[in-house]
Amino acid sequence: MAPGIGDDETKRARLRRAVVPLAVSSVGAPVVVIAVLAAALVSVPAGTLPAEKRGPGSPITRIYAADGRQIAALRAFERFIPVPPGDIPTVVKDAVLAVEDRRFYSHQGVDFRSVLRALWVNLNEGRIVQGGSTITQQYVKQAYMTDRDRSFTDKLREAVLASRVEQEFSKDEILHRYLSTVYLGSGAYGVGAAADTYFRKPVSELTLSEAALLAGMIRAPTLLDPRSNRHRADARRRVVLQRMYDQHRIADEHYRAALDERVTLVADGDPPDGPATLVHPPRSDRGQHQYFVDYVTRYLVARYGETKVFEGGLRVETSLDPRLQALAESAAADALAGTDPPLEMSLVSIDPRTGLVRALVGGRDFTRSQVNLALGNCVDDPEGDDLCVDGGGSGRQPGSLFKVFVLARALEEGRTLRTVYRAPARYRFPSCRGAGCTVANAGRRGYRRMSLKRATAHSVNTVFAQLVRDVGVKDTAELAHRLGVTTVPSDGKRAEGEPYGPSLALGAAEVSPLAMAAAYGVFANRGVRLPASPVVRVTAADGEVLEDNTARRGRRVLAAAVADRVTEALRDVVEYGTGTAAEIPVPAAGKTGTAENHTDAWFAGFTANLSTAVWMGYADSQRPLTHINGQARVYGGTIPARTWAAFMTSALVDPAERP
Repeated sequence: MAPGIGDDETKRARLRRAVVPLAVSSVGAPVVVIAVLAAALVSVPAGTLPAEKRGPGSPITRIYAADGRQIAALRAFERFIPVPPGDIPTVVKDAVLAVEDRRFYSHQGVDFRSVLRALWVNLNEGRIVQGGSTITQQYVKQAYMTDRDRSFTDKLREAVLASRVEQEFSKDEILHRYLSTVYLGSGAYGVGAAADTYFRKPVSELTLSEAALLAGMIRAPTLLDPRSNRHRADARRRVVLQRMYDQHRIADEHYRAALDERVTLVADGDPPDGPATLVHPPRSDRGQHQYFVDYVTRYLVARYGETKVFEGGLRVETSLDPRLQALAESAAADALAGTDPPLEMSLVSIDPRTGLVRALVGGRDFTRSQVNLALGNCVDDPEGDDLCVDGGGSGRQPGSLFKVFVLARALEEGRTLRTVYRAPARYRFPSCRGAGCTVANAGRRGYRRMSLKRATAHSVNTVFAQLVRDVGVKDTAELAHRLGVTTVPSDGKRAEGEPYGPSLALGAAEVSPLAMAAAYGVFANRGVRLPASPVVRVTAADGEVLEDNTARRGRRVLAAAVADRVTEALRDVVEYGTGTAAEIPVPAAGKTGTAENHTDAWFAGFTANLSTAVWMGYADSQRPLTHINGQARVYGGTIPARTWAAFMTSALVDPAERP
């Protein structure tokens, strides 16, 4: 039995340990916080704990298509496997303790040292970057509190309950209860369910590397899901191993052997290459249209949290049009016919008038790969109205698809489609040093002089290299971000702080099909933007409407005249430029894109009612698109443009989809 709250002297000692260090630092607000917290803890009366809120009877969250048919159901404990205390190996416990609560066996529910450290770091950063919750506090959140309990008073209650739990149960019992219920992604609650769903083995057989992978996921199970974010999950696994080693929980030889393993996704019998931590696909699917359901689930978790999504019994009405979804899946499957993984294709179609996603294909087979290639990466923007929905790796280079943002920025500054530039076969950026300073046109073809209108139609690199120099890389990045390409920060700097260079105009940034379909939709909607969403309405179990997108109002981010001129130029792309393969029976506008070395090929375009982006490439990004279905080299104007045309032509059979 863990020791309880002791006598008055013990209480005073604990109060001093909490308050004095902060008083010395002369940080007023945290002193008050810790003083009140400490006072609450030392006065905790003995008493019974409330009933635990979790249980196998949690309400089911149901997801519906636009026609009212249920396409998926999400429920907590659908992958819950009770595990006796003796079946959880020491390596699992040590991995979790190392990364979540290294002083678990020495504190009494609240670790004041961790609280102070987190306060100090957060004050220095000016934002919340680190928490101070112990395993006991995390268990209290899981067992007794709700997602709505986020106020300062709720934090005090959490601390009080943590102290009571420490009085009621032994440390070993608390740790077992925590490991039996902690959420580890993919609907798996507890290490027993996680061992089964990810590794297809009982928890008692988990290896050091597997234990470290699971422990690393606790902090952010969706972001660090090894099936959809393998590289991030692997990096976090290495952090856990390093902490275990630094804390002398594992021997040197075991540490180095585990480091040599790589997180590898098992694809129906594909053999691993070298030492590997094998992650299996889920045994059971999530109903129909699995990539779209994956997107919806990630959207809901990002907005409402894991608990409400998997235990809240939500009714989720989505924007998925089953007819369009079937057409999208068919178009992608036809394009990939006769090829093998890891060659992939993604297609996203959005109604630009509402921002609602009508169809989404994230890959060829969800059972083989849960990396949703439609989503790519995202960047949280506190000042924006976009919800950061991650899950497709880092994204893909758009090639010339990005030129449309340079053109829009030039038109904003007062240039016209008749503005003329030189169009040599090669162009070198002035005052540029090192690699990437010279731009060449496709086929090394040069022209004398060319208007921006014709340069867009023929995707002339050297013209846009000069244009981005004139309008500015930073201003181009800001415009792309304004239109919804949130992977490109508005300050024009990469994640590591280095500014983008002029190559941004030719597709140096990484984007997603979802972002490009939404951004091109702004031109279709004459400069009014509505952030992409798969949700029409979300209703709680008690009938409260949590979200209603049936009458969304957009925000003007581009002058209508500018959007109309961009559309005019993009129509020429389809009529006589690089995108003639995308011609359909109704007026359409679009742009081709081919990344350097032919690793990615795109077509994004729109009518008045549908904005659709198609991407093609290899999932590993390591090889060029060559010799595919009779195509020596795949450009955006070949297979992607034809796939776009096939989907849009079929979609427009419905009069409601015609412009």
